[in-house]
Amino acid sequence: MKIGFCMFLWTANVTARHRRLLEDIKATGYDGVEIPVFQGTPDDYRKLGVLLDRIGLERTAVSAMGDPSMDLVAADPGSRNRGIAHMRWAIDCTAALGADRLSGPLHSTLGRFSGNGPTPQERKRSVASQRAIGDHAAKNGVTIGLEALNRFECYLLNTMADLSAHVDEIGHANIKAMYDTFHANIEEADPVDAFVRHVSNIVHVHISENDRGVPGRGHIRWKKTFAAIRQSGYDGWLTIESFGRGLKDLAAATRVWRDFAESPEAVYREGFAHIRDHWRRAA
Repeated sequence: MKIGFCMFLWTANVTARHRRLLEDIKATGYDGVEIPVFQGTPDDYRKLGVLLDRIGLERTAVSAMGDPSMDLVAADPGSRNRGIAHMRWAIDCTAALGADRLSGPLHSTLGRFSGNGPTPQERKRSVASQRAIGDHAAKNGVTIGLEALNRFECYLLNTMADLSAHVDEIGHANIKAMYDTFHANIEEADPVDAFVRHVSNIVHVHISENDRGVPGRGHIRWKKTFAAIRQSGYDGWLTIESFGRGLKDLAAATRVWRDFAESPEAVYREGFAHIRDHWRRAA
């Protein structure tokens, strides 16, 4: 198991100016960081990978798609093709970074709603889009972890059951699922069982408190959650994802209107101890 921290708390564009912060994250004990992929070139991410190597941090990547003109499930072929091209760029950046997985709600446009639930036609178009994306991911040694989001952020995939069934329908070795405790807390009748039932498709886990604040201060059933993850045999990343108000567009998309902790340091330092201690107890 590896413990990671998502850089969304500070930025959607990690660069050398974040070196001191990255060094402190490493000193806290983290194995790696989750790097947002929203702008730049593969060469930019290659340079960042060199910096992370020097610090001693491994890495994963995370992204989302908020532009309706590149909707992977749209009826318009042009929109789908633009979405696939965008994902190929994100995969190229992820590979250049030296990461082997790219996670997030990479199945549909974040914050876009049709006014109805997903249609069979949208699911069919999604399968075709994801298979094309999966082929490019396979060529670059990257696995995509699709994320089920709560109903207030997307409508295509909200539960782990729907996500896992869709992953099975896609049937591509490089298109899998991720599990997020925040979204599961909203959408699942039994969030822990949702992990256990679909762990065979899960390649990445986000550790997030029910309010997106400091893990351990809210009401997520952490003891049962960590016990289930450990007993399942999952041995991948446990990455803390927390949001702040520093990124206006991201704050708007995720409905963040207030601070969830007294400081970012409290989130990543207390959060690391939270994962470390619960994982040990779950042994």
